[in-house]
Amino acid sequence: MMAPTAPPVTAAVEAVDVVRRYQLDGVAVEALRGVSLRIEHGEFAAVVGPSGSGKSTLMHLLGCLDRPTSGVLRVGGVEVSRLSESELAGLRNRTIGFVFQSFHLMGRTSALDNVALPLVYRGVGRAERRSRAAAALESVGLGHRMRHRPSQMSGGEQQRVAIARALVGEPEVLLADEPTGNLDTRNGVEVMAMLDRLNEERGVAVVLVTHEPEIAAHARRQIHVRDGLIEQDTVSRP
Repeated sequence: MMAPTAPPVTAAVEAVDVVRRYQLDGVAVEALRGVSLRIEHGEFAAVVGPSGSGKSTLMHLLGCLDRPTSGVLRVGGVEVSRLSESELAGLRNRTIGFVFQSFHLMGRTSALDNVALPLVYRGVGRAERRSRAAAALESVGLGHRMRHRPSQMSGGEQQRVAIARALVGEPEVLLADEPTGNLDTRNGVEVMAMLDRLNEERGVAVVLVTHEPEIAAHARRQIHVRDGLIEQDTVSRP
């Protein structure tokens, strides 16, 4: 008698022959031209490429901020094309955390309330979301800055608040788009060390989008994108 076959392991994010086409002044422009990519749970990958290569378009698709023109995109095993806008927003809120180059924090709001914001959209009660936001800020070394507004913080501290906000919902995937682009060298090194640690300790998959080779070198896997295609996909270290 044959042993039962184990079910396939679901990827954190998976794209199969994905095309993203835009209309610009009546002309069709293909930002992605048939990309297939699988990001496993707990993986640390860098998407690398020059400006206009399609790497940001790919990040927007992986983060459910956009939909492919054709092809299949699955997040946590769920096919994105089958979801309504509200279902897509719910999937994004549950499974994806975002860190952007420009932080995207609310200027008149404390660090605590900035971090708690994703939980508001989940309907989490005020006491619980503030407790979870405080724990997230503690985890990035900002427990002493919870009541401060972004304008009262350095760029490195603001990016750490953004990382705490991305993590407060316990996502499966953290997407970081040029996370050190607005930071000086010292703060950039600290932010990358934090992403390394969070990946190792929490097992959250990290997908880092960058054009800087020294930043991409933090990732164990490097995916090089050019002209809307994956040019090279390598594992640089175990």
